[in-house]
Amino acid sequence: MNSKPILHRDDPKAEPLVGNVKVTRDDWLNVAMDVLISDGVEQVKVLNLADRMAVSRSSFYWYFKSRQQLLDALLDRWQATNTAALIAQAEAPAETITAAVCNVHRCVVNTALFDTALDFAVRDWARRSGKVRRMLDQSDARRLAALRAMFARFGYEAVEAETRARVLYYMQIGYDLAQLNEPLATRLLLVPHYLYVFTGVEPRPEEIEEFSAYAKRCWEGGSSHEPA
Repeated sequence: MNSKPILHRDDPKAEPLVGNVKVTRDDWLNVAMDVLISDGVEQVKVLNLADRMAVSRSSFYWYFKSRQQLLDALLDRWQATNTAALIAQAEAPAETITAAVCNVHRCVVNTALFDTALDFAVRDWARRSGKVRRMLDQSDARRLAALRAMFARFGYEAVEAETRARVLYYMQIGYDLAQLNEPLATRLLLVPHYLYVFTGVEPRPEEIEEFSAYAKRCWEGGSSHEPA
């Protein structure tokens, strides 16, 4: 889990605030993100956020012109983190297709790369907003395109690359949505079999060992400081 403090003032590594400033723009965004994930977009209100941070709501307008601008900033952050991370992992160098899929699966185990709870919050938001639905559709299309290109890079024909990209992507969405209470050991035991199903190729033992070690570091030691 990511243990980074939500508020700037609670982070011992943060530079001290000066003057009468008690919170930063990122503080507003971080708390808004927390509320979006836990309570839904309807509760992302200026007064609610101000109460959580114990500050005057007037300070909100130092950073945002309106609640809508804050909501837009939340969507921008989602795109710049989750969507960008998945695409970057799909494009990361790899010697084999199974190693490439392991790169993508780093998004599954490292919350600093990809915040699954945020993704689900945005998907729930999209049910209530046509604008967000369109953004989500565009994001899904970009992610799938990156995965399709990943398979094509390793010689898969167009239809097969498209099909395998869809299986990989939508399986992971469903897997996360199921919220399985699955021990780490069980999940890691299945990794080589998942890789074979996704790719039709037997993974190398060293690829499994490297990914398993990475997953254990993320899940047991916290993922916020684990590199991609």
